[in-house]
Amino acid sequence: MDVNESAVSSGDSDVVKRFENIALVASETPRAQEAFSNLESQRDWVPMDAADAVVVLGGDGFMLHTLHKMLERGRIVPAYGMNRGTVGFLMNRYDVRANVMRRLEKARGKTISPLRITAVTQDGEMHRMRAINELSLLRETRQTGKIEVTVGSRVRIEELVGDGILVSTPAGSTAYNLSANGPILPLDSRMLALTPISPFRPRRWRGAILPDEMPITLRVLEPAKRPVAAVADQKELRDIAEVHVEIDHSSALELLFDPGQSLAERIVSEQFAVD
Repeated sequence: MDVNESAVSSGDSDVVKRFENIALVASETPRAQEAFSNLESQRDWVPMDAADAVVVLGGDGFMLHTLHKMLERGRIVPAYGMNRGTVGFLMNRYDVRANVMRRLEKARGKTISPLRITAVTQDGEMHRMRAINELSLLRETRQTGKIEVTVGSRVRIEELVGDGILVSTPAGSTAYNLSANGPILPLDSRMLALTPISPFRPRRWRGAILPDEMPITLRVLEPAKRPVAAVADQKELRDIAEVHVEIDHSSALELLFDPGQSLAERIVSEQFAVD
């Protein structure tokens, strides 16, 4: 396993009003494991399956890993992250001196909805995946990919030629999407970003911002000659023939942030970053 879950007893007498049963999980990095050791004595932690909230120690990648685990288990609870990674866009500041239960009590929630993806491989196998940040289609070889783009019921681009294309949620719009010159989406926009990756043709197409209720179908052209892989956050599937993408509001996830440090504010602030 790449997480730790603790149920260690402590003498802490604080009463947590919003959440009674809280899990503590940490990535395997030394910084996260050190934080885990510092926090495990603060209260009686419970396993994830019994929790009504979870404190996540690590970076953005580990937060995504934890959220995906909740989606797989079918039991979704609010997640409060403390940054022991690099960027920490989805996380709160870590402070070894702070009482994590008091911070959790004051935290404010923000819901994000994942992408629901149905992918069909060249051999006809169907796979279902979720993506919290983005789905990206990427060429597997030196050959450029060729992809037909359908939005709603209409083919919008008959042949996109380039390194690939990605579909990003608002929560993921400041990640790979931003690196590919895609737009930053406000968290409450109910929009998706459709962004080409190093496009060759059409030369002037720079992407689109779409209402999130519109389904997207991406069909790989010449898949044997120009194989394409699909990457849904941290999960990769190779030799794709076609993917269908839609938003899944029924599986909304809740992230908890300290007052004044919401994900929405971070997305706005990112648009004014100059370095």
